[in-house]
Amino acid sequence: MKLVQFRAGELFGKRNGSPIGGKHPEVREEQALRQSGVRLFGEDLGFASRPGVLVGEEVVDLSTLASDVTEILAGGDEALEAAAILGEDAPRFPLSDVRLEAPIARPPKFLGIGLNYATHIEESGQSRPEHQIWFNKQSTCVIGPGEPIVIPTVSTQVDYEGELGVVIGRRCRNVPEDRAASVIAGYLVVNDVSARDWQWRTHQWTLGKSFDTHGPIGPALVTVDEVGDPHGLLLRTWVNGELRQQARTDDLVFNCWQMIAHLSSVFTLEPGDVLATGTPAGCGFAQVPPRFLAPGDTVRIEIEGIGSLENPVVGE
Repeated sequence: MKLVQFRAGELFGKRNGSPIGGKHPEVREEQALRQSGVRLFGEDLGFASRPGVLVGEEVVDLSTLASDVTEILAGGDEALEAAAILGEDAPRFPLSDVRLEAPIARPPKFLGIGLNYATHIEESGQSRPEHQIWFNKQSTCVIGPGEPIVIPTVSTQVDYEGELGVVIGRRCRNVPEDRAASVIAGYLVVNDVSARDWQWRTHQWTLGKSFDTHGPIGPALVTVDEVGDPHGLLLRTWVNGELRQQARTDDLVFNCWQMIAHLSSVFTLEPGDVLATGTPAGCGFAQVPPRFLAPGDTVRIEIEGIGSLENPVVGE
């Protein structure tokens, strides 16, 4: 299945069970806020967000089953089976009539691993790490497909990083490598947007990785039965149509099973946790001269079997 979170727009959105449209006072208020420059995200919007399943060019509404994708994951196999059954009879919307959001709007944990492709290690001028290097991305950085990446006024070195994202599906601890696949719900595309000037100020990378809008994920959470072994997928990143990154996920220094075993030896992993598995060579900072993101750019990341995530870039 391809699980998504979506909004059906003015014609289909509902609040408190009542249809709303462009003349509704709450919609007018939001439109006025946007025109004044206020950015509204996620729950601030007036149109009801709901989980769904992407089937071809249609989105099946799963809102009678759960309020969001994370709730479906927390329900385990039974909830996923119910979603598959409900998908046969539930209301459907044309994909062109909905807006896809981040499949996991607020991950319990959003973690990234650094220096996990040999080519990226080389372009970074670093040594191959003996141990896994993990950092936090604050969950408020998450945005979905089509939402703008914002260049903050306090940074001049905002960079892209196309990555495979692993989404945890079971609450677990001390998972051995040979059982790691069993705790994964699925996979998605991640752009680990990084403010390099903030990242490199200290040995701790969290601030440089956590600016608002610097965590695009999506377009869908593709369940493990559709992806199979995640090691060997083609990953490509384009900026303004120019191919910047291309690699296969079998080039990972530490594979997905090793990541889960390592992390779960320290703390409990929970349904909806997102693990960004590292980026290959081709980042903007390594270009000669460096080519950081700028307002007007568009970043598109595509992973074989999972989908394409595209986001415009704007100034703050």
